Order: sequence, then C-alpha cells, then structure tokens
Amino acid sequence: MKALRWISLGALLVFLNGCGGYSFTGIQTDAKTVQVKYFQNTAPLVEPGIERIFTNKLQEAIQNQTRLSLTSSNGDLVYEGEIVDYRVSPMTSTANFTAAQNRLTITVLVKFTNANKEEENFEKRFSFFQDYEGNAQLTGSKLTEVVDFIFNRITQDIINESLAKW
Repeated sequence: MKALRWISLGALLVFLNGCGGYSFTGIQTDAKTVQVKYFQNTAPLVEPGIERIFTNKLQEAIQNQTRLSLTSSNGDLVYEGEIVDYRVSPMTSTANFTAAQNRLTITVLVKFTNANKEEENFEKRFSFFQDYEGNAQLTGSKLTEVVDFIFNRITQDIINESLAKW
C-alpha cells in the first residue's frame, strides 16, 4: 500500500513538473512584468471616460489571469493602442420607423509587444457589440452595463491572442 502512495506521489510530481510554465488559464509566458499604456479615444463619436475604463479593465484582466507584475515603464510585455470606433446602429425598426433595437459596437486597436519573443508582437483590431432596447437611453447605468459587457469580451480576446497559446 505504501508503494502505491509513493508511485502516485511520484506521478503527480512528474505531471506538475511537466506543466511548469502553464497555469490553469492556459497562459504560458516567460515574462515577469507587463505595461498597459493609456488607450486614447480617437473614435469619430467620442463617449467621455471610456478610454480610462478600458485601460483599467485590461490591467485588471491581466492581473486577475496572470502572475505578471504591472509596471509603468519598460515592461516585458507592453499593450498600447486606441479606441478607434464607437458606433450606435439601429438593428430593427418598428412600424413607425423608429429603432426597436440598437447596437453599440466598440473597436480597439491594440499593439502588443513582447520584449522576449518579438515573433509574438502584433497590431490588431478587436471589436465587440451589445444590443439594447431602442427606447433605452444609453446613459448612466445602462451605458455602464453595455460598455462593461463589451470591454470584458474585448479584453478577454486580447489576452487570448497575446498570452493564451492553446
């Protein structure tokens, strides 16, 4: 019986050692620090304050899903970019030709730099949308709800593209 315990323990140690650089989120990196530069809002339609919200959401997502230390300069990994589109579009209409449902779409241009592995660098657009009732005003708590949903999806897509090597 003791032999079985030792064999099980040995197998577990070999397994864990083999998974050394991985986490249960699938993120593997040799980097130690990450820098998230402030994302400017250059969209034709500007919603004040969303650039700060996005920058904070990306920092929080990286800190929650990795062991990287956030730094203000010279990070091993650097995220920078801008919000390039903020668009409200009618999706369906009523018999009175008013919008029954609208869609908010936000697009973020991200430049990712990995100082340790330059072949992983990229510059790419990430976009997502959320539909909402046409008679709802996109202000206050409704705006916060919709923007949070979109930014959660975009930040996850950015992390998957830059760090999750499935």
